[in-house]
Amino acid sequence: MNPIIQSLFDRKSCRIFKDKEISQEKRKLILEACMQAPSAGNQQIYTIIDVQDKKLQETLSKTCDNQSFINQAKMVLIFCVDFQKWYDLFNYENCSPRKPGVGDLLLATTDATIAAQNAVVAAESLGIGSCYIGDILEQHDLHRELLNLSEYVVPVCMLVLGYPAEDHFKRQKPKRCQLEDIVCVDQYHRKDQQELKNMYEYKAGNKTLNEWATAFCKRKYNSDFSKEMSNSVQKYIDQFKSEAD
Repeated sequence: MNPIIQSLFDRKSCRIFKDKEISQEKRKLILEACMQAPSAGNQQIYTIIDVQDKKLQETLSKTCDNQSFINQAKMVLIFCVDFQKWYDLFNYENCSPRKPGVGDLLLATTDATIAAQNAVVAAESLGIGSCYIGDILEQHDLHRELLNLSEYVVPVCMLVLGYPAEDHFKRQKPKRCQLEDIVCVDQYHRKDQQELKNMYEYKAGNKTLNEWATAFCKRKYNSDFSKEMSNSVQKYIDQFKSEAD
């Protein structure tokens, strides 16, 4: 393997950080790497919020499911869908633009997340760990006010970064599914019950698949935070949908 591919295989989410600052040079390099990401029509339909206010970072550690390690990170980036800047430009230049719609939202979400993954890869190459925080999509009203978000701006993901503490390296990277479980050739294949059992049985460990799936569904899919996230995301979608109509 070459070094880039090896780093992709080795990398795992980091939630334990050293008390060591990331230099301004490396911070800038990570951000510049984000901007080299592929983008639809080279539009870069995203904005990155670089959280430097420590009080704001502490607040986010609470609003994002009370995860204290967020407050220990040395760099916090929020990747936002940003169709506001394009819509404003088109209006300023009298282009008679339509209102942004859900297709624009989805396209911009792809742009933003690709840029975020560039940050992950760049940071890993510099010995800096990272962890995605999906909870930034929760609490729609609170986060919109906290981050001063405009109409067509959506915080699709947050990334916390820092130098990994020694305990991070002791934790084994979670096992992934088999390649044939994820990759379909030419067309989508809907798996039957037995195929799904074969695919996910390794996750159950000492439990039965039913026991594991029931507990996981309750803890994740049917959880209050998951339902709240869906409600918040629906508000973002409604904004784009209603305006486009």
